[in-house]
Parts: sequence; structure tokens; C-alpha cells
Amino acid sequence: MSALNTIEDSDLNTLLLIRHLELALLDLFAAGEINGTIHTCLGQEYIPVALSPLLKGDFIFSNHRGHGHYVAHTDDPTGLLAEILGREGAPCSGVGGSQHLHRGGFHSTGVQGESLPIAVGAALHSTRVQPGRIAAVYIGDGTFGEGVVYEALNIASLWQLPLLVIVENNGIAQSTPTERHLAGTVAGRAAAFDIGHHRLTTTNVVQIRAELAPVVSRVRIHHMPAIVEFATVRLGPHSKGDDTRSADELASLRKQDWFGHYAEQLGRRFAESDLRQREHVAALVNEVRQRPLATWGATR
Repeated sequence: MSALNTIEDSDLNTLLLIRHLELALLDLFAAGEINGTIHTCLGQEYIPVALSPLLKGDFIFSNHRGHGHYVAHTDDPTGLLAEILGREGAPCSGVGGSQHLHRGGFHSTGVQGESLPIAVGAALHSTRVQPGRIAAVYIGDGTFGEGVVYEALNIASLWQLPLLVIVENNGIAQSTPTERHLAGTVAGRAAAFDIGHHRLTTTNVVQIRAELAPVVSRVRIHHMPAIVEFATVRLGPHSKGDDTRSADELASLRKQDWFGHYAEQLGRRFAESDLRQREHVAALVNEVRQRPLATWGATR
């Protein structure tokens, strides 16, 4: 039996919920119902779903492509949609929007690399005030062009802080292929700071969780910072519709999409869950878009 066949219904539902919520957001943007911009995580949804049970109660720092992170770690798709649409019930009263979210220990920012030094501070706080709580930060391959990344890794290693860096290496930074902007490797950068590195190529949630459980445990218990790198794909544009990749390249990437592999291996179970989540997201969009506009005051 494939390990994928042991995937929990809750994980499968969350994967498909994120997929259809992202597609709905692109439709809402195209219809002029979303201000600003939208960066979807299409193709990368399995990463936070695999990690979320391992990081319960921890500090989570996300980035501009963070909708999947938010849903997987907070179980609040309604709040996310309300925030992006600026409707009542938004966790940040609609002023955070798609990229700048805060709920409990979850924080996101659209500024490349900004979360890493903040996560280092949170990790230091944990060692002194909340032992056993780690700081996990999601970044992309493009973020390695920011100098603050290296300052943060240096301090985390020197001070032996419980920091987990999750690299979603989708092979492209906005419109620039990774090989054209990143000299060397992510593993090489980890080694330069004496930080452990673990690379994954699978999209199997069950397998990923099993492989990373001991990695996360070492960060949590022994305060050994670690970098976990996912070789993944970005199926959608960088933001909204700005995709310069060819049709052939996109077709090749879609062959690597977890969605098709899961559908093939899980059959009817997948199809039934997929339909439920499509309907759930449609109902969610209909309900939230009818809510009053969110309000915000300086004293809030």
C-alpha cells in the first residue's frame, strides 16, 4: 500500500480546500472584487499541510505567498477570505489584506526576508520564556538574495536558537529562474553557518511528515536550527496574471502537480473530497462577500 493511501481525511480536505480557495481568489481578482494583488500557492499546498501538525503552538512566520500557510496553521479559511475582501470578521480588520496577516502565533509579511530576523528574536524569546516553542519561517529561493537572511542564520547558529527555516524552492523568483539568481545551493549556504539541511522532493504529505518529525524535534529539544528545503513547483503566476513562462513549461510543471498524483492514487476518495471542497469554497465565497465591510479604528 502506498503511504499516500494512509493520508488522513482532514489533511486531504485541507489540501483541496486551499487549492479551490486559491482558484476562487484568482477569479475574484479577475472580477475586480479584490484590491491590490494576489500571490497564490498553487502547486505548493502540500507543504504547510504536512508541517502544520509538527508545529502546533509554535511561532509561524509566512511570506507574500502565504494563503496556504495561513489556512493550514490556523484552520481559518473564512477569516482569510474576509481579510482579503475587506469584510466583517477579518482577523486584521481588512487592513492586512492578502500579505500581512496576524492571528495568534501566525504572522506574515510581503517584504522579502523580513520575517527571518524577527523569527530569530522569537526563537530567542522562546529559549528564555517559553522553552519548547520554536520559530518556523517560510521563505522562497528568491529570498536568498537578501543580506538579512545571512545575518539571521549567523545569529541562530551562534546562539543555538530553535529556528526552523522552510524553503519553498519553486525554481523561479518572480520571473527569474533560480539558476540565474542563486549561486551555489541552499545546502551550501546552510553548511556555511553549520546549520543542518534536509531536502525533500516528494509531495506525499504522509512521507514528508515522517521524515521531518525528527528534524523538528531536534530544533525543539536541542535548539539546533535547521533548514528544510522543498523542491516544489509554482503553477500560478507570480501575482495575479504576470506569468512569462511558456505554455510548454507550464504543461511540464502541471505534470508534477500533487493534485493529479493524488487523484490517480486515491481515486473515488479523492474525487468525493474534491467535490465537497469545491462546494464548500463556493458557499464560503458567497457568504463572505455578502458581509458588511470591515471597520477599523485607531484605538483597536
